[in-house]
Parts: sequence; C-alpha cells; structure tokens
Amino acid sequence: MVACPSCGAENREEARFCDACGASLVPEPARESRKTVTILFCDVTGSTALGEQIDPESLRRVMARYFEVAKEIVERHGGTVEKFIGDAVMAVFGVPAVHEDDALRAVRAAAELREALADLNAELADSYGTSLELRTGVNTGEVVTGTEERLATGDAVNVAARLEQAAQPGEVLVGDETLRLVKDAVEVEPVAALELKGKAAPVSAFRLLDVTAAEPGAGRQTVPMVGRERQRQLLDDAFANVIGERACNLFTILGTAGVGKSRLVAEFLDSLDGATVIGGRCLSYGEGISYWPVTAAVKELLGPSPDEELAELGFDATAARALDPIVGRKTLASSPEEIAWAVRKLFEAAAARRPLVVVFDDLHWGEPVFLDLVEHVADFSRDAPILLLCMARPELLDRRPAWGGGKLNATNVLLEPLSTDETEELIERLLSGAQIDMSLRGRILEAAGGNPLFVGEMLAMLTERSDGNGSAEIAVPPTIQALLASRLDQLDDAERRVLERGAVEGQVFHRGAVVALAPDEGQVDGRLMMLVRKDLVRPEKSLLAGDDAFRFRHLLVRDAAYDALPKATRAELHERFADWLEQNAPQLVELDEIVGYHLEQAYTYRSELGPLDDAARALAPRAAERLLAAARRAFDRGDLPAVESLAPRSAAIAPRGSATHREALLQQARVLLVVADFARATEVLKELPASAELAGDTRTYYKARLIELELRVQHDRTASMDAALAEVDEAESELARLGDDEGVAWASRLAGDYLAWLGRTDEAELRWARGLEHAERAGSPGQIADILNWRAWALWWGPTPTGEGIRQADEIIEKAAGHPPLEAIATVVRGALKGLQGRIEEGRTELRAGRALFFEMGQLQYAAGTAMIEADLELAAGEPAAAEAVLKESYEFMRKTAETGFVVTIVGYRAVAALELGREEEALAFADEVERNAQPEDFEPHVRQGCVRARVLARRGDHDAAAQAIRTAVAVGEATDYLPLLAFAAISRAEVECLAGRADGERAALEEAVRLAEQKGDVLTAGRARDRLAELAPVG
Repeated sequence: MVACPSCGAENREEARFCDACGASLVPEPARESRKTVTILFCDVTGSTALGEQIDPESLRRVMARYFEVAKEIVERHGGTVEKFIGDAVMAVFGVPAVHEDDALRAVRAAAELREALADLNAELADSYGTSLELRTGVNTGEVVTGTEERLATGDAVNVAARLEQAAQPGEVLVGDETLRLVKDAVEVEPVAALELKGKAAPVSAFRLLDVTAAEPGAGRQTVPMVGRERQRQLLDDAFANVIGERACNLFTILGTAGVGKSRLVAEFLDSLDGATVIGGRCLSYGEGISYWPVTAAVKELLGPSPDEELAELGFDATAARALDPIVGRKTLASSPEEIAWAVRKLFEAAAARRPLVVVFDDLHWGEPVFLDLVEHVADFSRDAPILLLCMARPELLDRRPAWGGGKLNATNVLLEPLSTDETEELIERLLSGAQIDMSLRGRILEAAGGNPLFVGEMLAMLTERSDGNGSAEIAVPPTIQALLASRLDQLDDAERRVLERGAVEGQVFHRGAVVALAPDEGQVDGRLMMLVRKDLVRPEKSLLAGDDAFRFRHLLVRDAAYDALPKATRAELHERFADWLEQNAPQLVELDEIVGYHLEQAYTYRSELGPLDDAARALAPRAAERLLAAARRAFDRGDLPAVESLAPRSAAIAPRGSATHREALLQQARVLLVVADFARATEVLKELPASAELAGDTRTYYKARLIELELRVQHDRTASMDAALAEVDEAESELARLGDDEGVAWASRLAGDYLAWLGRTDEAELRWARGLEHAERAGSPGQIADILNWRAWALWWGPTPTGEGIRQADEIIEKAAGHPPLEAIATVVRGALKGLQGRIEEGRTELRAGRALFFEMGQLQYAAGTAMIEADLELAAGEPAAAEAVLKESYEFMRKTAETGFVVTIVGYRAVAALELGREEEALAFADEVERNAQPEDFEPHVRQGCVRARVLARRGDHDAAAQAIRTAVAVGEATDYLPLLAFAAISRAEVECLAGRADGERAALEEAVRLAEQKGDVLTAGRARDRLAELAPVG
C-alpha cells in the first residue's frame, strides 16, 4: 500500500493519485537550488599502516565501526552523510533543509566526533589492538543542491576537502566563513594561511579548540512595537511642529534590517487624523530608476484623475507641466531641479488643504537625483505643513554623510536593538498567552540580539513546528540570512516556487507575473493566500491596472527566496519576466530601465555559466538597447546620475562594434562632458571615433567629434574657437546630408555658442534659428531648451535693442511653460533689459524673481552665475556697492564649483565695482586674476580688466601706459557686437582721455558711448554719458 503524503490515506500500489484527496502520489523530482551549507570532511590517518597490522576482515570491521559512529554523530546534529570516500566521510549540513545554525551544528559534530574517537579507540584497542586518528575540515559556502548525482556541488565542498587534507592528526580546521557564523560559540586559534591545491590565493583557516555555546532558538512579530517610546515621541513632536509652525520637517529613521523601522512608522501613521499620507519605496535595483518613489507618491496623491485633482488643488499649469516627466508624459526637456521644484510645489499645494505626510522607504537604495529631490523639498518648502518621513539602513550615511545634517528642520533617529527586558516583553506579546519551554525562550532571547524581526521569525517557525506543548526543538540562527533561508525551507515546493517567482520581479510583485513565470502551477491564487497567511507577503496596491500585487513582508525575505534560485533558473526567469512586462505594462514610465535591468541580469547570469548559445547571445543587444533608451530619456530630463549609470551598462553589454555599443559610448561621453569629467570623457572617446569610422557610421563619428570639440574648447586654454567652428561646420554638413535633425540641431547650437562667445551674436542667432528648426523637427527637447537658453543670454549681451529683447524674452517665457529653468533665465534677462530702459525698480524686482526661481529649484550655480546680470544693472544704475555685494556672494560660491571661464567674468565685474568704489589696489588685483585665468579668446573679461587697468593707470598719472591699455581693450571689444561691453569701453576711454587733459578725445568717447547705449536702448548709460558731455566746455 502507498500512503498519501497529503492526507495520509492508503492507496493501491499502482495508484498515481490519492483515491481520497486526489493528490499526486508520484514524488516530485529533486528540486535544484542554491543554498549556503556547511560541509564536513573527516579522514582516518595511517590506514595503510593499519592494513599491514591486522587482517583485512578485521580492518573492514574496524572501518565499519568508525563509519557507524561518524554517521550517527553527523545525523544526530542534523547533517546528512553524502558519501564515504575510501577512509573519508563527507557530510553536508543544510541538505535537504537549511537550519539557521548549520555551521554551528557541523562544528559541534566535528568536535564530538573527535571526542567520540577516544571511546572508539578504547574499544578497538581491546578488540584489535589498534587505534585510529582523525583529521577534519569544516567549511561553509554556497552550493547547488538537488542535482541527481550528489547532494551538494560547489567550491565550498572542494575547500572543505582541502582543509581536511591540511589538518594534522587529531586536528579540526575551520574555514573563515564558518568561523564568521559561529565565532561567538567557539574557541579557535588561527593557523598560517594555507596554500591549497586549486586555490589562487592562500586560504584562512582556524584550529578548533572548543565549542562553548549552548543550543540557540525561533518566532514572528505581529504585535505593535515595544521599547520605542522615545523615538515615537520624537516623531509625534516633529509632526506637531509641522502642524503648529506650518513648516516642512525631514524625519529619517535609520536602522539595520529588521530592527523595526517600518513598525514604528506604521504605528505613527495609524494615529494620524486628518492628514494626507502618500509614499513610495526605492527599488533595490534603482540605477537609473531615479524617480520611482516620487512617481508612486505623486500618483497616489493625484489618484485616477490627475488633471482634475491638480485643478482642485489650484495647481499652477506651468508647474503641472513640469511634473510630466515623472508621470510618463512627453514634454519639453526638464532637469532634476525643475522636477524637484514641481514636486515641491505639488506637495505644498496638497499641504495647503490638509497636513501632508510623505513616506519614503529604503532610501539607502535611492538614486542621487532622488535624494537631492527629498533634500530640496526639505530645504525650500515654506508655509506648508509637510512631514517627509524617511526610512533607511545606516548605509545611507555612507553615501550621504551629511544627510539631514546642518538643517534645523531635520531629525535623524537611529533605532538600536531592543534591550533584554524589551525583547522579553515582545516575546510575551507575540505568544499571546501560549507557553514555551523556558530553555527555548532563553535561546530565542539570546539569539535575537534585540532584533524584533529575529524574534518574530523564530516564534513563527516555532508555531509551525510545535507539537502543541511548546517544546518543539528549533535552532538559533547565527544571522538573519540563515534564519530566513531556514524559514523558507519550511514551505512546500509549490509555495516556494510561487515565492521565488515573485522575488524575480522584486519586493513588490504582481500575480500576473507569477502566473507567467510558473505556468505549470494551477493554484497560484491559493498559494499566494497561503503565503499571506504565513506572513511572508502581504497584499499591496497594484502598479498595473487589472492585476493584484503583493509585497514581501521584508526585503530580506525576498532576497533569501531569490538567492536560492540557481543562476540558470534566474536567467530564464529574468528573461521571461522582461517579455511579460513588455507585453503587459507598456504604460510604465520607466519600462526601459526595468526591462533593461532584467534582460541584463539574464545575460549576465548566462555569461557567468558560459559558454553562450545563440539564444543567450541575443539577450545582450536587447538589454543594451533598452538601457540605452533609458539613458536617452534620462539625458533629456536632465537626470545626469542616471545616465552615468545606464550608458556604461549599455556599452558594457552591447556587442562590440554594434551601433548600440557606439551610441552608448556616445551617451556616456556626452554626460561626462556635461558634468565636466574631462579625463573619463576623453577615455571613453579614445575608441569611439575610430570605431565609428571603421564601421562606416558617419552619424556617430561626427557626433563624437562634436563632443571632442566641446571638450577641447572648455578644457584647453590654447584651443581656438575659430578652428573648432570650422570643424563644427564640417560635422553639421555631414549630419545634414544624413538627414540627422537632432545632430544638425546639436552642431548648429554649438556653432552658435562659439560664434556668440567670439562676439558675433548676429551670426550666432542665425545658427541657433537653424538649430531650433531641426531640434523641433527631431522632437529633441534637450536641444530646444539649450538653444533658447543661449538666445536669452544673448538678448542681454548682444546688439538686440532692449525693447525687442523684452519682446523676445516674453516669447521665450511663453515657450518655457513646464520648463522653469528656461523661464528663470528669460525672466532675469527681461528684468535687466527693463532696468536699462530706466524702469529700475521694476527691472530689479523681476531680475531677482528670476534668480530666486533658480534658487528655489536648487540650481545654485545658475542662481550664482546670473549675479553678473544683476551686478551689471546695479553698475549702470550707479550703485557699485550693491553690485559688489551680489558679486562677492556669487564669487564665494562659484570659485568652488564653476569652471574658470564662468568665474573670471564675475571677477571682471568685481574689478569694475571695486574701481567705482575707489578701491584701486583691489581693482588691480581682480584685473590680475582675470589676466591669469581667462582663456585668450574669452574677450569679455579681457576687455573689462583692460579698461579697469587703464583707468587706474590714468588716475595715477601714467597716461601713456593708460592710453596703450585702453587702446588695446577697445580694439579687442570693437571686433565684437557686444554693445553693452563696447559702451563700457567707451565710457572708460572717456575717463582716460579726461585725466590726460584731452577734452576732444573725451568728448568723442562720450559721444560714442551715447551712440552705442542708444543703439542698445540703454537709457542709464546714455544718460550718464550725456550728463558728462553737458559738463564739458562747448567746442570752439
């Protein structure tokens, strides 16, 4: 008769299914998996000599007795004897089921076997007049189990055998990984690092002296947290301050996995009344998935009808459009700063209605741009009751040492393990009156180490394995990983398969994905509900319409389930999940990043297992193309850290010589250029032009050349912009021939930049207009925004009259809807132009509002850089002290962060302000700094410092030197169309002529200044020059 493993009913020998319950009676084949196990090898020394001393039959009985004792000891400690190899015994601890203390069990078995040998030798001496000596090796590591040929396969097995061979008679050598797991339970002494056969590096080993620990224990946490009164009070007080002061507070709870961060937050949220609670979680694989948490929070806030909710909040349309990138809508190019600004504005609008609590979990996985966003909201929110409640492991502080530091509205709280009394209270609450053996309770208390997750999981395992009297035996896990691996080994195979399939998607997974990854499992829903009841997963809000979602109760549970999968299985499941996601979630904002990640994992695992077949090789281009697409989108929205992650990954996995590989290198070099990483950008570009030329990829070749030209001009003081311009023209011509509108826009924009920086603004405008046409045709929001940005700057420095400039600035502001940085620079320039028209206060107000917008968005370099525009207006208005104040603040910031070219312009203006204030030595010092640092072709600061130097020389009576200096400065300026700069040079020449007593020369210079200022529409400079002309004696 055959007993049913499900219901116990007896069945006919030939039955394949149970007659009572229908369950299969055919045992399932061994299930291959990866596990961390501990291997024990022991061997008899001197067996050859022993064979010479006693009869072969006696030798067989001696060895049989030894094997009998070894097998009994190994099995009593929960190990499995895999094989007897000659005189050696190989045992595995962790097969078929993992125990939390497998390493400790193996070490105890080794020690007991050594002790038992004394009694066995006494028996053998009496019977056969001989004795045995053993040498033993114990090692822990990851193996593959469930294969047909043996219980465990992997390097850990080989190392254990080598340790045994290196041991002396009577000695037990323990590997480093085993010691890490049992270090608090044993006494050891190190031995010299071993040169083991087959190992490239020496292997650490330790001689086992004694095992000192008692048996350890198990449970699950399902009750409110205990022992967190102080932290809870801090959180309550922080929220009270948020309400009372209508202010934003950043509250971060730090703690190791399982210490109770989520429990504390859950209890706090349950106590809230009248607050809006939203949130998101950083994904464990977040490279490049930068805005996942904030996207989840925004979608939760806006609900199924975002436009209606935004209207109800009274949210500004411009800011609403700036949210488009994170909710998946196409828009004009955006940047991390404007996205942060828009999210902050949304949170402030929601908080105006009722207090807002935004919960972000697992910040240690967060991308830099997301962490920047959180800090932006904390730093710049005003008059809005917002609590930013963040949870993270302490590793966050490794990445952001200053997280929350220096902020009056920020609090970091570290959750320490519970005290012994608090842990005992937690055990009592979890038991809910049930009784367990006191020694078992003590082992749980000792093993938990104050970690609530340890306590909860051990008691959960105890409940499942108990015989009802609270005396079930359970081992103490030396680490939480071992605990969870043991917990998962308690599941039946079907539940385990469902859990592992969910783990492939991530901590949050969808029913549909599990069904797709486990097509032979007919009871997915039942298995999921069982996993919910076992408190391994819980229902979660679905990210996909029409599907159910679940969340692993802890990320560590997900990791343990995933880590058990063989790499071949992981590869297959990652590929199948990517295929499923492409078909079922095309609307996901960051589909490329997620699909690319899973295809990348599939390919990587198959590469590690090698050699690759055609199907495996086909994964690489698919993954590379997805990652590249994600990099392009990240670049368009200004998410540079994401591009820095995604582009190199795409390049690494794309077939060398492929178009994808070349474009990935191009994107990588492009972002390195933007972040001014000259060395790395140059390194990436070493092979790209040649590779593109060899492949006949003219498009990529010339785009790579554009990057090389930008690098050269920005970082080589001797580089010629005229020469670079000729090469840009060549690239533009070739890209136009290829019909590459985005490439033509790029080249036209760069040509326009060079022409403008050479003082040929009218010519630059023509190139920018051409670039804008091609950028719009290509649908390239990045190029559109970049071109409009430079056109706005040129309205200030170039020949466009102020009236026309204001009109064009209005147009740019209108086009900048949803792009706050572009709106900000256009507003700054428009304010400056209004001021030059004589509307000084109106201009100041608008200019400062534009700079404040940069500051609000966290674009501090632009906020500081536009100080030159404000200072220029103040100097024109006759307020050098105000100009110096704003310039000094900008200089102190920018000299630490900006490139030299940007800083020297600020220094040139500081020289002028110092001169106007009568501080001649300081003015000369600034002029010297400009001369030392400005590039030869950077004419604007050279002209300004030359004028300052000439005026100082004239004031000191050195009129010949002053005349030479002013002639040189004026000559440089006259080659350009920078009207404001030319007017400044004319005013300076007038002072030099005046101090030299040359009235006619002074008059001519002033008349030139009036002409230039009137041509620009600058009534301030024209008026000052006219006033001086009126003071001069009439001609004749």
